[in-house]
Amino acid sequence: MSIQADPKEFAGKRVLVSGGTKGLGRATIARFLAGGARVVTAARTISNPIEGVEYVQADLTTPQGSQALQQAALERLGGIDILAHVIGGSSAPAGGFAALTDEHWLAELNLNLLATVRLDRLLLPQMLERGKGTVVHVTSIQSVLPLPESTTGYAAAKAALRTYSKSISKEVGPKGVRVNSVSPGWIMTEATQDFLEVLRAANGGTIEDARQSVLDALGGITIGRAAEPEEVADLIAYLASDRAAAIHGAEFVIDGGTIRTV
Repeated sequence: MSIQADPKEFAGKRVLVSGGTKGLGRATIARFLAGGARVVTAARTISNPIEGVEYVQADLTTPQGSQALQQAALERLGGIDILAHVIGGSSAPAGGFAALTDEHWLAELNLNLLATVRLDRLLLPQMLERGKGTVVHVTSIQSVLPLPESTTGYAAAKAALRTYSKSISKEVGPKGVRVNSVSPGWIMTEATQDFLEVLRAANGGTIEDARQSVLDALGGITIGRAAEPEEVADLIAYLASDRAAAIHGAEFVIDGGTIRTV
């Protein structure tokens, strides 16, 4: 999908995208670059880099990794105007709640909640000092529609992130920093394929069987397809832009109609 953007929309803006090497993170970086932003991101292993992006080799599931990214962002860009927290995913095994050990739970929480909390704690102060900035947290519809077979830990962490996002919006909004969240449904990314392979290996059958099992668990998708990463990235960019200057403390669902309740 081609990216349509005003090349001056984010001119002069300094953007940090967490989890920016694949899938939605990569699409989000491309969207901000197309709008003229300067972008920094981090990865455990830097491969297939996007030209013009500042990369930091760091593990954001650790306090040390978050500190390394913060230091690089301040040194290379002189500060951050927009925080887009795309980092997330699940590596927990299938098999329901009993299959999840303490180690699985800690891994899910570190990746899907604490990595974002740490970066906010490190980088929000320089936004507050200037009295201006924008934060977008990527949560998930699984915060209200968990899939018990394999993503209980992920869903619980994203639910906590959703609450955290609302809480800090109340705190920092009066000080000039806008905070919103984006709640995607199923997105067609590399991680989606990995997840389907986990289900296939655990339950047998084919990848198509695994895909259908997820659709059945979700109750189907009204528009008949998953979202493309670029579609979600465009929503993230909109909320980070001046066009959304009056939007604060809100959650935007982009799930093709998966959640059918009000």
